[in-house]
Amino acid sequence: MTQGDTMTMPSSAQYRTIVVGAGPAGILAAIHAAHTGPVLLVDQRSLPRSKSCGGMLHELAIEALRPYGQVPESIVVSPRTVWFRYHDWDRGIRKVTDVRFLNVSRSGFDEWLLGLLPARVEVQARATLTALSQSAEGVSATIRTADGEHVVAADVLIGADGARSQVRRCLGLRDSASYVTIQDFVRLRGPLEPYFDCIYMRCIGEDLAYSYVIPKGDVAVIGSVFHPHTKRAHEKQGRIVEEMRARLPQLGGREDRESAPALYLRSPADILPGHGRVLLAGEAGGFMSPSSGEGISYALRTGRDAGLAAAGEPSQALARYLASTTRMRADLARRFRWLPFMESRAGKCLAGFVPAPIVSKVTQGL
Repeated sequence: MTQGDTMTMPSSAQYRTIVVGAGPAGILAAIHAAHTGPVLLVDQRSLPRSKSCGGMLHELAIEALRPYGQVPESIVVSPRTVWFRYHDWDRGIRKVTDVRFLNVSRSGFDEWLLGLLPARVEVQARATLTALSQSAEGVSATIRTADGEHVVAADVLIGADGARSQVRRCLGLRDSASYVTIQDFVRLRGPLEPYFDCIYMRCIGEDLAYSYVIPKGDVAVIGSVFHPHTKRAHEKQGRIVEEMRARLPQLGGREDRESAPALYLRSPADILPGHGRVLLAGEAGGFMSPSSGEGISYALRTGRDAGLAAAGEPSQALARYLASTTRMRADLARRFRWLPFMESRAGKCLAGFVPAPIVSKVTQGL
């Protein structure tokens, strides 16, 4: 792997595959695409990057990572395992499920993944895709770096650049709306229970989809997901934190705040696997759970599938990718049918009366 933070431009004008986005989807795509030729992996941020994310690995994510080695203990934080718990804040109802996560440092997780890249992958950080075009023979991409714009060509391009994918925009495909997600990191004055609390808090208003609390060593992550076009989301996040502090004296002062977009998925039409010789993985392609927001397992699996598809005959890459993601797309379509009821006032109210084993079964695949 060539580290990109020391480079100002790609070293070649021609690659077998270009991957845009160096998160979990992009890294796994680059690993597999490199089996048949050189790969250029670009990301607009410095690497290892920082991403606003709860930093928990669902069992599906751990299964997807198994071929690449064991998740290192150095990135696991306390409590090691957290269990998903439905929490109706206003009525004081809590439902513990059988869904569990490995609790990790998200920045440490991304750094570990970067270390898995083979020598055939050239990494270019602080590089932005500004344009792309494609023909029956390949793809041409314009990449902006510190010293200007560079045109590079490839047989296949994989967009793994998140909810506001520039690759998707360059293709002229449907652009999905985005949630506003905000996370506060607060100092812990005492231990919290080992739960990923998914909190429904009606007192904030209709703009709030849900909030969550996750203990991580000596801090807790307090996150909130707001519907698109929410006004004064940061102010509302402050109210949420104060509301939680009133009931949870373990929560201390804020150390940091971060925010990021997350896909607002509503129908199978929001899933966009790609076009021509361009494949879309992870959130760039609409692959994440619309019911829970869990995205790492989808990123890992679609990144792997996109890389394997790109490693074969380039003209058949999209067809192979569509075939490999058939079951995942069908599962997402099933979730879309339930989503309107789950997000409604009636659905949230009913969840408080459903026995815990049923809540556990409904959330098992998140």
